[in-house]
Amino acid sequence: TTAEEPYDSRARVVVVISGIFALSGYAFYYNIPLSRSEVFGELRKELHEDEEFRQSDAHIFIIMGASGDLAKKKIYPTLWWLFRDGLLPEQTYFVGFARSNLTVDAIRAACMPYLKVTESEADRLSTFFSRNSYVSGVYADESSFANLHKELLSLPGGTEANRLFYLALPPTVYHDVTKNIRHHCMSAKGWNRIIVEKPFGRDLQSSEELSAHLSSLFTEEQIYRIDHYLGKEMVQNLMVLRFGNRIFGPIWNRDSVACVVLTFKEPFGTQGRGGYFDDFGIIRDVMQNHLLQMLCLVAMEKPASTSSDDVRDEKVKVLKCIAPVSMSEVVLGQYVGDPEGEGDAKLGYLDDSTVPKGSTQATFATAVLYVHNERWDGVPFILRCGKALNERKAEVRLQFTDVPGDIFGNQCRRNELVVRVQPNEAVYAKMMSKKPGVYFSPEETELDLTYKSRYKDVKLPDAYERLILDVFCGSQMHFVRSDELREAWRIFTPLLHQIEKEKPTPIPYKYGSRGPTEADDLAKRVGFRYEGTYKWVNPHRL
Repeated sequence: TTAEEPYDSRARVVVVISGIFALSGYAFYYNIPLSRSEVFGELRKELHEDEEFRQSDAHIFIIMGASGDLAKKKIYPTLWWLFRDGLLPEQTYFVGFARSNLTVDAIRAACMPYLKVTESEADRLSTFFSRNSYVSGVYADESSFANLHKELLSLPGGTEANRLFYLALPPTVYHDVTKNIRHHCMSAKGWNRIIVEKPFGRDLQSSEELSAHLSSLFTEEQIYRIDHYLGKEMVQNLMVLRFGNRIFGPIWNRDSVACVVLTFKEPFGTQGRGGYFDDFGIIRDVMQNHLLQMLCLVAMEKPASTSSDDVRDEKVKVLKCIAPVSMSEVVLGQYVGDPEGEGDAKLGYLDDSTVPKGSTQATFATAVLYVHNERWDGVPFILRCGKALNERKAEVRLQFTDVPGDIFGNQCRRNELVVRVQPNEAVYAKMMSKKPGVYFSPEETELDLTYKSRYKDVKLPDAYERLILDVFCGSQMHFVRSDELREAWRIFTPLLHQIEKEKPTPIPYKYGSRGPTEADDLAKRVGFRYEGTYKWVNPHRL
């Protein structure tokens, strides 16, 4: 459907995709293991019953930067999975564009390790690549884009085909590429949509300049700023948990919540890509986008509907209530090698040959934000992210206030609601229960919804699958709007500029540790309480 059509048509994708989750619940209830194709069958049925989606004019998906890592590891595999499962319109074709002199066979060979192809799918894969073509050209050269346009016109649908342009490119070439797309490669009769990868600028000014440039070429309805975290299963589940359950409504506020912790941890370092990372740092790489997006979904008010603009309106309202982060509420760290570690763990950030000597770039950051509105005033939102830490984990943790008038002699711990985004997707609530036996004493346990246990054999779609399918369907709910982006940069730009000007020395922390102890001290100072007496155990491993 087109962006110009009324909401009730464009919002169909929200109803359609929810079919995946309804079918998963049905399978659990009746203990029916479902394969991936069966889980997607309901969604495929819905899409193919939509005559406009199934039999509309041809669609052409153009991968700008087809020779790069992102295209090889994410974009081509995602398009293959959607094509394999029959989730794309019947007439969909794929065109790669990059500076390298490549062939479709070369692209296929480079992508094969990431496609997850079974023997029975070999013929289907050949059909997929028969729909592919490739054009070599220069991003700043108008004649290269004229050649690309000729290739697009030669495909079925010609001037009437809908076109989706994915910019799997460094931001340095965005201006030239988008200008050439606008002037030489737009569909004359079909719709045109542009998918832009982060980073969306380096600060408020550069982001505004990029937004102004894009808005001079395309309408906001044509621009899809992709943050792949918005396609994660549990990130999308935050809205359902909050607004689909009566029990959470009365306690989801400053009266019951002591603090909110949003965490993103990686157990590996820069691994030879430090030159790229050093130019951005952990705040730009993770905190200003992924963690802030999750904060919005936790803190926003209930939208009027699930339409894209209604949801994004509420997210913008939250961001407008957050003051810029001050240095006094931030802890920065940089990992050093562990002499007793193995392999990469022996190497610190500065040991990476691609990192500038003496770099003070942070590989770890903790920041405390406050949402100054009636619901959240005074509640700290603690954002933690870092590389070379002790585990791979992304989660949202709401810690509730202490039980007033505790009659159990301070044996009760704080309740917590945890949404584990990755790995091992789960929702669990830490609570107190009577210890089994003759003693009348409480102990910590949990109410647990672990996806691998609850939804057996259900293969969750990749984040990029959800988001690229959203672009085909015209839903922008899980994409970043320009005013949302502006507010996010407003919050972090003063801090980033201060760091770049003063170059504070980050606190060293050992590879494989929890990070600087000063970060834990900051969290404790603003109200988070870590008892250390209980740790969630993934039941799937038992």
